[in-house]
Amino acid sequence: MILHPHPQGGGTMNERITQALFKDFAARGFAVLRFNFRGVGRSQGSFDNGVGELSDAASALDWVQSVHPEAQVTWIAGVSFGALIGMQLMMRRPEIRGFISIAPPANMYDFSFLAPCPASGIMIQGAADTVVTPSSVQKLVDKLRTQKHITIHHDEIPRANHFFEHEFDELMRSVDNYLDFRLSPDCQIR
Repeated sequence: MILHPHPQGGGTMNERITQALFKDFAARGFAVLRFNFRGVGRSQGSFDNGVGELSDAASALDWVQSVHPEAQVTWIAGVSFGALIGMQLMMRRPEIRGFISIAPPANMYDFSFLAPCPASGIMIQGAADTVVTPSSVQKLVDKLRTQKHITIHHDEIPRANHFFEHEFDELMRSVDNYLDFRLSPDCQIR
C-alpha cells in the first residue's frame, strides 16, 4: 500500500513519488493500492490531522486483504505525511513485514510510538530537505537501530530537497536497491 504526502500541502495519490512507488511495486508483481486520504480529490470527508487518515489506511488495507487473501506479505510505503501514517498503521497490523518511508516527518511529529518497531525497512531522506530536517530522521534511525530483531536501512541522498525534484532518479534507485535486497532469496530479513 502506498500512502501520499500531506493533503493540506497538495499531496494526492497522483503525486509523482507516490505514482512511481505504485508502478515499482506493481512491476515486481505485488498487488498494490494507492488512494486519496479523506477530503482529497473525490474522497469524502475532510482532513482529520492524522486520526481519520490512519482509519482510511486501515480500511484500505482491510479491502486489499479481502480482495487478495492469498497475499503472504504486506508492505507499506509512504511519502512524508504518508510515511507517518504508514508507520502508525504498521504498529497496529502485524502482517506488515516491510516499509519504505520517504522523508518521514520526524521533526514535526512524535515517532515514539515505534517502541518497539515491528518490522524492518528503509528511511530515505534528502540531505538538502528544509521541510523534514535530515538530522531529525537520522536521530529516529539511530533510535530504531537500537532495537533487536529489526534492521533499519537509511539512505540520505545528497542535494535532494523534500520533493526530490532534481534527485528523483536517485530516490527511485535507492528504493529499487532496497527492494532487490529484501526480495532476494538470500536475504535473511523477513
